[in-house]
Amino acid sequence: QVQLVESGGGLVQAGGSLRLTCAASGVPFSRYSMGWFRQTPGTEREFVVAVSWSGTTTYYADSVKARFTISRDNAKNMVYLQMNSLKPEDTAVYYCAAGANNNFRQLRSVRGYDYWGQGTQVTVSS
Repeated sequence: QVQLVESGGGLVQAGGSLRLTCAASGVPFSRYSMGWFRQTPGTEREFVVAVSWSGTTTYYADSVKARFTISRDNAKNMVYLQMNSLKPEDTAVYYCAAGANNNFRQLRSVRGYDYWGQGTQVTVSS
């Protein structure tokens, strides 16, 4: 059974930092690209960042470039999202996802992923 479990969300002031963690089980982790998406009520799930199987290639949404950093540890089946200089507009539920491809055009879309976590709430106060 595939499980992706996010943690690390919370309430932070604007300008602060949070580190999200996604723990994966039930999948050959090193064969999956991993991504983070976010969603606010009434909107579609928005791409944030993706990392390739090996961790050597990353792709960021323009809105988070230079502020967020994705990394992965294939030995631990973990993926991380370091979020710095947070803004109120970063407030959302953040979802971890796993996709069995390395095509970043696909990985920018929810359709590029096979498995999803339940999400973790990030709230940035002004």
